[in-house]
Amino acid sequence: MLSKDSLFALSLFPYLGFLWFITRSKKLPRLALIGFYVLLIFVAVTIPAGIYAKVHYGEALANVDWLHGSAELFLTLSNILVVLGFRQVVIEKQKTSKPESE
Repeated sequence: MLSKDSLFALSLFPYLGFLWFITRSKKLPRLALIGFYVLLIFVAVTIPAGIYAKVHYGEALANVDWLHGSAELFLTLSNILVVLGFRQVVIEKQKTSKPESE
């Protein structure tokens, strides 16, 4: 049976495929695309932070608040960028769909 660590590592490949396709499509708002790429930074930070928590504190990352919060900062940043990117598109669509008589 696959461990949670193996599944975590394997999940990276479909996500990289997702990034490849949305980047090539050029249909995603640029800021949202950046947000999806920032999620990779979250992954890159979380893995060493988890190892550090285990080696230095003998705990899981979730139990070392300052490390866990620092890693989660990148997830939050990623989410904010994705939302702001799509928000820009919604605002632009609303502006172009308003009648000129207003």
